[in-house]
Amino acid sequence: MEGFLPAEWSALWYAFTMPIAIYGAWKTKKLIDREPATKSLVAVAAGFIFVLSALKLPSVTGSCSHPTGTGIAVILFGPSVTAFLSIIVLLYQALLLAHGGITTLGANTASMGIIGPFVGWLAYRALKDYNFKAAVFVAAMLADLATYVVTSLQLALAFPSSKGVSGILSSAATFMSVFAITQVPLSIVEGIVAVMLFSYLIEVRSDVLEVIKA
Repeated sequence: MEGFLPAEWSALWYAFTMPIAIYGAWKTKKLIDREPATKSLVAVAAGFIFVLSALKLPSVTGSCSHPTGTGIAVILFGPSVTAFLSIIVLLYQALLLAHGGITTLGANTASMGIIGPFVGWLAYRALKDYNFKAAVFVAAMLADLATYVVTSLQLALAFPSSKGVSGILSSAATFMSVFAITQVPLSIVEGIVAVMLFSYLIEVRSDVLEVIKA
C-alpha cells in the first residue's frame, strides 16, 4: 500500500524494476510492429492481469490476497513484455482503484511483474514439450506463488524481526506462512483458469500456438 515501504527500499525496487519495464516496452512495440495481429493478444494478456490482480480477497491478517494473472502473458510473450504490462496495470490500479501505490510500484512490479512471472516462464519452458496444459497450469500457479514468496522477502528485508540474517529469515517465514493460507488455493485456481483461457484462445485464434513457438 501507499507509503508502506521505507524510502530507501522503495527507491531500490524502482531501480531494479524500471530498466526491465522500459526494455519490456521496447519489446512490446517491436512485437506489435512486426506482427500487428498480436495486438489483440497483448490486450487480452493485459486484461487478464488487470482483472485477476484486482480481485482483492480478505486475508487472515485483515489485509487482502489476490491472484496475479501474469501466467498467460509470460507464456505468450515472455518475461520482459509481462513486466511492461504489469507495471501499466499496477499504475492504473494505484491511481484509480487505490490498490497498491506509487511509492510501492517498483516493489510490486518486481514481485508480481518480473520475478514471479520469470519463475513461471522457466517452469513452462521446462514442461511444455511434455504436456502443454500441465505446463500452463504449473506456470500460472508458480508465477502466483513466487510473487508472494518475493513479497515476503521484500517485507522481511524492510521489516526484519531483529538485526541480522536470522531476523530477516524469521520475518520472511512469518510472512510466507500467513500468505500461504490464502495464496496456495488461489494459485491452484489461477492455474486452472489459465488452462481454460488458453484452451479458449486456441479455439478462437489458431495462431496462438505459433505466437508461443515464436
